[in-house]
Amino acid sequence: MEHSPPPFFKRGPTPLVRLLLCSLLSLALLISDARYQYLDAIRQAVAVLAYPLQRAAIAPAAMLRRVSEFFVTQSALRNENARLSEQQLQNGATLQKYRALAAENAHLRELLAMRQQFPESTVVAEVLYVGRDPFTRKIIVDKGAQQDIRAGQPVVDQLGVVGQVTRVYPWLAEVTLITDKGQAVPVQNLRNGLRAVLGGTSGDGQLELKFIPLNADFQNGDELVTSGIDGIYPPGLRVAVVSNVERNAAYLFARITGKPVAGVASHGQVLILNRDLKVPERPPEAAPARPKKPRRSG
Repeated sequence: MEHSPPPFFKRGPTPLVRLLLCSLLSLALLISDARYQYLDAIRQAVAVLAYPLQRAAIAPAAMLRRVSEFFVTQSALRNENARLSEQQLQNGATLQKYRALAAENAHLRELLAMRQQFPESTVVAEVLYVGRDPFTRKIIVDKGAQQDIRAGQPVVDQLGVVGQVTRVYPWLAEVTLITDKGQAVPVQNLRNGLRAVLGGTSGDGQLELKFIPLNADFQNGDELVTSGIDGIYPPGLRVAVVSNVERNAAYLFARITGKPVAGVASHGQVLILNRDLKVPERPPEAAPARPKKPRRSG
């Protein structure tokens, strides 16, 4: 019985021969590919078949990179949004400051332009705060007796009459607005020259003409200016515009209200007029003669 030798003892070509064969095959493939491009189709087919394997091999690394980039991007966007929000708030505050300064500068220019209209000395004062009494209309300004401010001086702005200085402190002064119920301003109608007394109401900031007859010629839209007969306000300053006229035969006087033209509740600076009018004193009134008593006969 014949026995074939085990595979372990089988011998093929020697390693040198195998190397030579593989080298020759490689050279043949290189020459044929370089000269005749026979392997392009095979290379493309292998690339197509290997592409899913390549994508599957790099998928975990790509997924990990994308996840890392997502969280990094989210964190960067969150920080950028916080920075932009803070910058927007700062820019908004700066813009508001610039707008307030621009409005204040425009108001001061208008005050300085109006200051040239008065031959007497004037003082620009800044409004510090409003009076604490809710039933009065008063403001406190930052100029007082040290700046030669005295009670009774008129206070105006670039639009018209604001009020009158009623109390003076060393470095502060109290100004009663024309809308206060205890304040009265002699005015004149520009349209027809009628004179009247304008007083405040302290309620809704309106002004009311006092004791006007029913047949007085006042109409909506009439402009009221200071008449100057009180010796306090110079003549020709704008005070109010008539907004409502009511005539009722049941009452003796008409009810005429107006709106102040000055910024009595808006501006932060006012102009105090230092007027030294030398008004002659009123002559003394003669005492009434007493009737003589008849003598009694003895």
